[in-house]
Amino acid sequence: MTPQSPNQPRDNYQTQPPNFFLCYTPLQLTPGQPTTVTKMSKQLSSVLDTTLSLIGQFQTALTTLPTGAAEAAKDAEALSLLTASSSALKAHVTKLSLLAITSPFTYSAVGTVLRELNESVLPSLVTAALLVTPAQYTKAFHSEVLLLVKTSLTELSALVREVKLVGEKKDQEKKDTGKESSVTKSEKDAVTLATGRVWDSCDATIDVANKGVVGFVMRRVEQWRDLVRDAVEEIEDWDPEEEDDGFFDDVLSDDGKGGDDKGEDDDEDDEEETAALQEHKKSTLRFLKPIAQAYPAIINNRLKNAGNTPLASSSGVKKLESLMLNLQAIPGDVDEAAGALYEANFETSAQYLRKTRKWATQAVELVASPWGSADVKDDAPADKFATWSKTWLKVIDEVSKSIEKN
Repeated sequence: MTPQSPNQPRDNYQTQPPNFFLCYTPLQLTPGQPTTVTKMSKQLSSVLDTTLSLIGQFQTALTTLPTGAAEAAKDAEALSLLTASSSALKAHVTKLSLLAITSPFTYSAVGTVLRELNESVLPSLVTAALLVTPAQYTKAFHSEVLLLVKTSLTELSALVREVKLVGEKKDQEKKDTGKESSVTKSEKDAVTLATGRVWDSCDATIDVANKGVVGFVMRRVEQWRDLVRDAVEEIEDWDPEEEDDGFFDDVLSDDGKGGDDKGEDDDEDDEEETAALQEHKKSTLRFLKPIAQAYPAIINNRLKNAGNTPLASSSGVKKLESLMLNLQAIPGDVDEAAGALYEANFETSAQYLRKTRKWATQAVELVASPWGSADVKDDAPADKFATWSKTWLKVIDEVSKSIEKN
């Protein structure tokens, strides 16, 4: 057929259809013969089921970790693989969601995206997670990565199920009417929301992988620092004199004026208790101030610019692990000490403060020397934190004297 000239009237198309229209013969089907769409929908259904099955198997693999994984991961670039595979997952679910909510529903294109997920993206993601071993990346970071990747798989499974529902509906419509309707708002919303949740989990995984182990530890330490600061501020704002305003004594007395006979004795007791609470509040705050100061000192001098130095040796990894455990234990004991103080249970409060001292002292002593200090030259300038830690330990000894009396 000769191409139409740009200046030729388009009416010719209305009276003389192109040859391929004239040659078109409707497909004649014998009863029971499957259409191309039906065959394709069955293939897609099989791929969808394979994806869901793989996700389940990968979830199991991440829950029941194989022994000896640490040896296999020795020289692997686990975090770069984790970033790349998470980015690929995000890109693929974006394609998948657009294909699912765009009419007509393209079975072959959806199947292609799912096969790429099954054959490349998901195996890479799970491999990266398995390569992040406790021995090389700390137990806490290892657990965080496993949790994030399992969350990504769970959210992906939800999205695949939504896509499967859309595909099954389209398939049924074509069987019943020979055509498909547009995706409904509720279907589009379900796919979009499921896609957003996969994006969120991928972004969280990429963020953790990019920051690395030390960045992850630093963020956790900052969270514990904030908890300790909040507890200290709460104690500062607490006024022992407001604890007993005599309201219930007035209400329970016969004349509503309280007991006059014991009024003076009660007032003296209240004054003594208030004075004791004030004194213990003062000593508690004096003790907790240097405890709270340990967090920013460690963050700024031992974590912020450490890079991957703490991970260079197994001893460095263990030290990082111990540092986290000690700093993590402090906020809970501070809360317990404050709660006991509010109830005038001074002995219990002192017990928790002594535990707090133990955790904080161990944390500071762990990193008193720089990471890899064995490699530091003799003529190197004095380490700022090492000097600070000696002064800090003396201060803790001094402020602990009032605690030891309880």
